[in-house]
Amino acid sequence: MALASATPQTQHQRDRVLFFTTEDSLMLKQIQSTHSPDSCEVDVKFVFWLIQEIFHWARPAIGGSSLGPPHRVYNLLDRNLQDELDMLSYTINRTSCEISCKSVAGGDAHATALSIFDLLANYSWEAKAVVALAAFAVNYGEFWLVAQLCPSNSLARDVALLKQLPRILERDDYLQSKFDALTSLINAMMELTKCMIEFKELPPQYISRDAPELLMAIPHIPAATYWIVRSIIACVSQITSLIGRDPEQTAFAAEAWELSSLVHKIGSIHNHLRKQLGICYQIMNEKRNTEAYSKLVRLLESPQVDNTRVLQALIYTKDDRLPLIEGTTKKRVGLDVLRKKYVVLLISDADSPSDELFILEQMFAEAKEAPAMTDSQYGIVWLPMTDRSIPWNEERQRQFESQQSIMPWFSVLHPSVIDPAVIKYIKEVWQFDKKVMLVVLDPQGKVVNPNAIHMIWIWGSLVHPFTRTREEALWKEETWRIELLADSIEPLLFTWMAEGKYICLYGGEDMDWIRRFTKTATAVAQTAGISLEMLYLGRSNPKEKVRRNNDVIAAEKLSHTLPDITLIWFFWVRLESMWHSKVQLGKTVDNDPIMQEVMTMLTFDGTEKGWGVITTGGKEAAKSKGDVMLKGLTEYDSWKGQVSKIGFVAALDDHLHDIRSSHHCNSLILPSAAGNIPETVVCAECGRAMNKYIMYRCCT
Repeated sequence: MALASATPQTQHQRDRVLFFTTEDSLMLKQIQSTHSPDSCEVDVKFVFWLIQEIFHWARPAIGGSSLGPPHRVYNLLDRNLQDELDMLSYTINRTSCEISCKSVAGGDAHATALSIFDLLANYSWEAKAVVALAAFAVNYGEFWLVAQLCPSNSLARDVALLKQLPRILERDDYLQSKFDALTSLINAMMELTKCMIEFKELPPQYISRDAPELLMAIPHIPAATYWIVRSIIACVSQITSLIGRDPEQTAFAAEAWELSSLVHKIGSIHNHLRKQLGICYQIMNEKRNTEAYSKLVRLLESPQVDNTRVLQALIYTKDDRLPLIEGTTKKRVGLDVLRKKYVVLLISDADSPSDELFILEQMFAEAKEAPAMTDSQYGIVWLPMTDRSIPWNEERQRQFESQQSIMPWFSVLHPSVIDPAVIKYIKEVWQFDKKVMLVVLDPQGKVVNPNAIHMIWIWGSLVHPFTRTREEALWKEETWRIELLADSIEPLLFTWMAEGKYICLYGGEDMDWIRRFTKTATAVAQTAGISLEMLYLGRSNPKEKVRRNNDVIAAEKLSHTLPDITLIWFFWVRLESMWHSKVQLGKTVDNDPIMQEVMTMLTFDGTEKGWGVITTGGKEAAKSKGDVMLKGLTEYDSWKGQVSKIGFVAALDDHLHDIRSSHHCNSLILPSAAGNIPETVVCAECGRAMNKYIMYRCCT
């Protein structure tokens, strides 16, 4: 790596980190004068991995601390390793001899370092460090190989006797701290060298050599190399000093101080380089993500023969050819199982509410019975979105595995296989924002629906093939009736309609109002001579209060209730889905009667009290907010004369219109993440444009 000239900025940084002293500067000038790299590049990372192996296995036999496990289980037959060793073996052995001989002779450490730099003049800075470490690894490995084998191997025992190793190893009380210090220094040297190699391997297409972030690091590389060589010389001297000497006579305090100061020196350089490397990685990742994002945009906008390339781009497979877990068998499978199928991408937070997924599971199970939606025609894949800024810990892993275990569909092996560029695309183009969404790809990988969740909630198994054309066709068949409003949340609804009964759907959280309303409605029905069935539907995002109301209503036999409050949530989410489906199709309250009815129901949910709808199951219905509805029923005597002329529902509806106050305040709460929000919405009661506010609601 060529040495760049220092800018004022790098000089300031150099002064700040305080590991360049005046003496250091003189030393650096000397070693820089020896630096004359040739054009032959040496890829030393393979040798570096082998050095890691040696330091790992060369464990102190006296029970001291050792280096951690190597980062790679190395294959000694690796062709790349053999090629590098062919180029470097002579230099490594020559360097090893140079260090050993001068350490035994007790020469000046700086002079020894300069001789090593003369020997390695033609190598890059990180290659000098790796060759020097390899030379030390040979000496260190041989030392511990003899020490470890001498109890069981005659040759090793005899060599150890000549070096007086048994005498040394018997005095572990004296040597423990010494080898701990050696291990700490070796660790520090390895980490710093690894950092230098990473700088060398930064791709120039993402980080140019004149980038400020790189220029603040490069001037420190020669210093890093120098202090690695100096540390190696110190380590060899420490080991050499043990041979043939009584441990009790060794000056441990001075030697420990020398090793400790070198650990501090190397650690200071490493901290600075690692910080700059982190900044470089951040810039590099941002550029890579931008590039990957642009490629993804172009790919999804281009026609494809099948969906293979699109799925490979969305579900990262560079390092793993089996990135999916099959829902039923829980076996790992490849993307080929989805080739030329309709693919439904189920996108959600990794910890999405299980209620939503449970209802989706039921709907897709029902859909499998439809001839057009068999397993051979389509596949569902769960793509969990995670916040990469939050560390992935054991607790998050357990939550993910728990959710994955109950998934009946395909799911990615791990959230990390979803590339950051894909997450950006899903959020910015498909507008994902925590709420569950279903993106549908046709067999050619084309997006035929950016979010089919609304269609699924409204029509279930009838939505295949999920296209906008299919959505429009389904709406053309619909009218505002109780079957559309309540779907199949309560099978008794269809029985009541078949028997010609009146049906009252009502909701709210105020239990006092619920008691008064249900008792009044029941009394009016008896007086009017009609058969009335009532069903409680609570509020959207039902919580504990709605659950308690359900129990009280059932215990006091005030009306029918749903057996699971998840069904109450489903009732309201279907209404929201109807709204957003209509908005996506360009409909408004002014020109679409169904949308007007939906908005009225959603407005009811924004009231503090309750609401009620009374119908016979057809288009005709009387509906209003709680206070008006209760008042209308209480005043039955004032409109009962119209019942025989126009019917109970029509007579009640007329009276409700008469008693509504001209002063009213309706609120409409819509989850923006579920679809587009129109700029203007008119009031369902008076037709005036409603004021628009922003509401943040926590419904945990």
